Amino acid sequence: MNIIDELTWRGAINQQTDAEGLKELTENKSISLYCGVDPTGDSMHIGHLIPFMMMKRFELAGHHPYILIGGATGSIGDPSGRKSERQLQTMETVQANVKSLTQQMQKLFGGSSNISFVNNYDWLSKISLLDFLRDYGKLVNINTMLAKDIVASRLDVGISFTEFTYQILQSVDFLTLHHEHGIQLQIGGADQWGNITSGIDLIHKIDGADEQVYGLTIPLMLKADGTKFGKTAGGAIWLDAKKTSPYEFYQFWLNQDDRDVVKYLKYFTFLDQAEIADLEQSVEKEPEKRLAQTRLAEEVTRFVHGQEALDTAQKITAILFSGNVKELSAAEVQDAFGKAPSVSVTSDPQNVVDLLVETKVEPSKRQAREDVTNGAITINGDRISDTAFEVDPSTQFDGQFVIIRRGKKNYFLAKVQQQ
Repeated sequence: MNIIDELTWRGAINQQTDAEGLKELTENKSISLYCGVDPTGDSMHIGHLIPFMMMKRFELAGHHPYILIGGATGSIGDPSGRKSERQLQTMETVQANVKSLTQQMQKLFGGSSNISFVNNYDWLSKISLLDFLRDYGKLVNINTMLAKDIVASRLDVGISFTEFTYQILQSVDFLTLHHEHGIQLQIGGADQWGNITSGIDLIHKIDGADEQVYGLTIPLMLKADGTKFGKTAGGAIWLDAKKTSPYEFYQFWLNQDDRDVVKYLKYFTFLDQAEIADLEQSVEKEPEKRLAQTRLAEEVTRFVHGQEALDTAQKITAILFSGNVKELSAAEVQDAFGKAPSVSVTSDPQNVVDLLVETKVEPSKRQAREDVTNGAITINGDRISDTAFEVDPSTQFDGQFVIIRRGKKNYFLAKVQQQ
C-alpha cells in the first residue's frame, strides 16, 4: 500500500498542498521529508507524538525522515495556536531543552540509520540581519503573511515583529533542508499549515514554480466528547518517564473510551488493517474485555518506553488489581502513585482507626471502626479486622509509604515523613 493511502486509511491526513502530486512522487521513488519541534520544554507530550509517528511510518515505507529540533526558532516563539505573546526563554534554557529533546527523539527513533536529526540553529544563527532582509524578507509579501491564520488570529490583540517573522524563519528551514538534503515534504500539525505553505512559496520563488515540494498536516486530535486529546486531570501526559511514569503512561492508554480506541490504534500503533479490524470487532461485541485498549496500551508504552518498562507497568497493574501490593518495591509504588493525591504521616506506629481518620480515608472514627471490623480495610496488602491494630510505617516499602485500600478499588497513599 502506498504510504499516502495508508495515512488516509488511518485518518491521519488533514490537508495536503498537492495530494495527487505527493502520492505520485512517493509511489515512484524514496523521498526525504521533515518535521520539526521547538524546544519550548525539556520533554514532549503525547500530542507531539502524532506527527512523529507519521515520520516513522514514512521510514518503514522506505523514505528518509529528518527530525528538526528548533534551537533557533525555539528562541523566537511560534505564534501558531496562541492568543498572546510567548514568554521568551533564555538561550541557556533553550539549549538545555534542545539537548533533552534530541536525546528523547534519538531514544524513540535513533535505532534506525534511515532517520536523521538536525538543528536549525546551525544555519539560522549564521544569517546576518542584512542577509535576512535582502535574501528572504524581500521575497515575502506582507499582505500574504497577514492573510495566514497564524498571524490573522493575532491581529486583534497584537503580535510582535519577532513572532511575526517566525514563518519566514520556518520557510528558510524548508529551503535550507531542500537545498542541502533534497527534502521535498514537510509534515506538521494542523496549526502549521500557514508556516508550511510559506516555505513552499519561498522555495518556488527561489528555485522556480515547478520545484516539487509538498506540505501535509495532521488533524487536530479530539476525543469523542469533544475535548482535547492528551490532557488529564493531572495535566499533560509526557514522554519523559520522570514526568509521567511508564505505569501512568500505560494506564492513560488502557483507560481510553470505547468510542476513541480504534482511532487511536490507527494513529499510534503500527498494527495492520486486519488486526485493527479484529480489535474493532472486539470493541463492538465484547467491550467488557477491553482487548483493544490493552493492545493500544502495550504497543504505545513499548514504543515510547521499551519492553522492560512495559513489563513493569503490567506488573504494577496486575498487583493493584489483585490487591497484593506487598509485591511492589518502593520504586514501583512511586511509579504507581506518583501523581495521585497523597497525605503525610509520621514514622511512628499509629492506631489503624486514628490513621484512617487522619489520612481522610474515613470521615469519622465510627465509620473507620465499622469498615475495619467488616474487613473493608487493607494496610500494605494485609487485611485488617482488629480496631486495636498498630500500623508501623517502617515495615514496608523501605519505610517510605503506607498504602491503604478501602474496598476493592479505592487506594490511598500516605508518604512517611523522614525524621
